[in-house]
Amino acid sequence: MNKYAKFVLMIVFSTVVMFGMMYLNVASVDHVFFSQTRLFMALMMGAVMAIIMLLFMRKMYHNKKVNGMIFLTSVAIFCLSLFMVRSQTAVDDVRWMKAMIPHHSIAVLTSENAQLSNPEVKALAEKIISAQQAEISQMKELIEELESDKR
Repeated sequence: MNKYAKFVLMIVFSTVVMFGMMYLNVASVDHVFFSQTRLFMALMMGAVMAIIMLLFMRKMYHNKKVNGMIFLTSVAIFCLSLFMVRSQTAVDDVRWMKAMIPHHSIAVLTSENAQLSNPEVKALAEKIISAQQAEISQMKELIEELESDKR
């Protein structure tokens, strides 16, 4: 395999791994839903990683034309992904809830596991846990309802 193919494979594999890692801090496995926002964030990270690696290892990669294509493609992927994350253009009701469930789950995990000592902070954490769990349940029900209506 030539070194450019390895480079692209390394970036793609790393991007997939980064996408998966974004779910490691959810409180429960049943809070994992596909999130376009997380996908676009992983694509942004992969694009930046490609640029950084290309710059740091430019002595390994001598073809200026291919390097330029990788650089421009990475910049384009980064810009498009950033636009999609910031604008939420492709996010509808169900996609929004599927992105919010892991987000809420992170609040549950951190609130449950933080080493809190102040009684007011502990009370706040308990309120957050209760509210986030209730909202997760509500979103799951709405997702099921909306997806069954589409069938």
